[in-house]
Amino acid sequence: MPLILLPLLLTACAAQQIGGGVADTAPGFWLGVWHGFIFPVAWVVSLFVEEVAIYAVPNNGGWYDFGYFVGIVFLGVGARSAKR
Repeated sequence: MPLILLPLLLTACAAQQIGGGVADTAPGFWLGVWHGFIFPVAWVVSLFVEEVAIYAVPNNGGWYDFGYFVGIVFLGVGARSAKR
């Protein structure tokens, strides 16, 4: 019985976005890259300024998420690993 419930629990937190529910001007890949790149600064500012957020909502979904990931990992904090 627990093996049957595990897939249900995992799929319960999966969200999908309705294509028509997002405006054409919603942030996409390139703004996701930019937001990921400036994440450390935006996070600190968001602690003190209520109007600043570290993630754009609404956005166009997967492409914005991928750009955000690229911005953080390859251009932002994750890119600053030192070799020893």
